[in-house]
Amino acid sequence: MPIDKLTYLGNRIRTARKDCHLTQQELADQCGLAVKTIQDIEKGRKNATYETLAQIIERLGISANTLFPSKISVDNEATQRYIGKFQACSQENQKILLATLDFLAEQLLREYKF
Repeated sequence: MPIDKLTYLGNRIRTARKDCHLTQQELADQCGLAVKTIQDIEKGRKNATYETLAQIIERLGISANTLFPSKISVDNEATQRYIGKFQACSQENQKILLATLDFLAEQLLREYKF
């Protein structure tokens, strides 16, 4: 993976980590990794393994698609972000989120029907 892609990946992980209000040490501890590993990934100095990325993605509640450069639209990026947050929830909370989403969608569809 060229360094520019590693830097992009690291920046995305750093942003997601900060969005979760976690320090590098906290993320490392929660993922069972060394803080140096998180630092090196965020700086684009280290190519993370699949297992390491999976741990980070799960803890941060993000979709893997958000970590890699693509030509997806902003709407799709937002969708992927919410999918990641959804997947990070317990099954019970996923049921609550789906019920809430169904309710809101029905309300909006009724309101904007012609």
